Amino acid sequence: MDNKRLTLHKNHIFKDQRILLGLIIILMIAVVGIINPKFVRLTNITAILQQISVLGVLTMAMTMLLISGGIDLSIGSMMTLSAVVVGSIIMKGGNLFLAVLAGVGVSTLCGLFNGVIVAKSRCMPLIITLGTSQIFYGISLLIAGGSFINFQKRLDFMRKVQLLGFLPLMVIFMIAIVLIMYVLLNKTKFGRRIVAIGGNEKNAYLSGLNIDLYKIITYGISGVIVSIAGLIFAARLNAITANAGSGYELDALVAAVIGGVTFEGGRGTVLGAFLGCLLTGIISNALDILGVHAYVKIVITGAIIVGAVVLSNIENARKKQ
Repeated sequence: MDNKRLTLHKNHIFKDQRILLGLIIILMIAVVGIINPKFVRLTNITAILQQISVLGVLTMAMTMLLISGGIDLSIGSMMTLSAVVVGSIIMKGGNLFLAVLAGVGVSTLCGLFNGVIVAKSRCMPLIITLGTSQIFYGISLLIAGGSFINFQKRLDFMRKVQLLGFLPLMVIFMIAIVLIMYVLLNKTKFGRRIVAIGGNEKNAYLSGLNIDLYKIITYGISGVIVSIAGLIFAARLNAITANAGSGYELDALVAAVIGGVTFEGGRGTVLGAFLGCLLTGIISNALDILGVHAYVKIVITGAIIVGAVVLSNIENARKKQ
């Protein structure tokens, strides 16, 4: 009997998306590290964390929305708009603190705007946010005038200030967002309710939950998170254009799905989503370290992503049976 329980426990462990991703990440680090020892150096590990800092934060916003039964394809444009607002104020000699507040405020309003339309129109959030993405992009173009927005190195402290002598502040921000999102979704009444809404909206409504309100709040929170990503993005590059965030929404979506978050809502974990993001960063860095041609790198990265998503979907289908 004990052997049977042990076998079932082992099977359950290896069906856990987070454990599988963890094993894949460890295996990749070991193999690439043997081929090229530079890959496992502390400086390179720090570089990987810096490279995924923007994506990591955006993935948390996308994860929360997917679990709640929504989706947002405007977060790339929203992030850019937030950063453009901050940069334009800085370029005019404005106070950095007020500029950051303005950027957070604009991004939050964009999130609430998405939430209100999605909640009240009952339309597919994918289509709605695809449309609002163009709105935010157009506003960024109007503000930036089609030119570069320079942050005049005012946000460099996020890259230069390091904790423990090797972790930049932008990485700390990403880790903080991951931890906050974990607590929000797993340890709070609000988190449990949006998981319930994502799992079965009709049952949640019959239980007395104000579905529209929770959807609007969820999109509003995602707007705040996206603004943090915008600040990290600005700190990394010190400049931005209106189309700089293009494609990030799909990268965040892919990272979340690789991590076991489903399109159906109500399923997925913060840790799994972060590991999905980390895996994409490690793959990209490993291919660079190994000197893989840029075009080949795109093909390999795409193939790995497609494979991971297909395997994840197969596993989710098995769990339903």
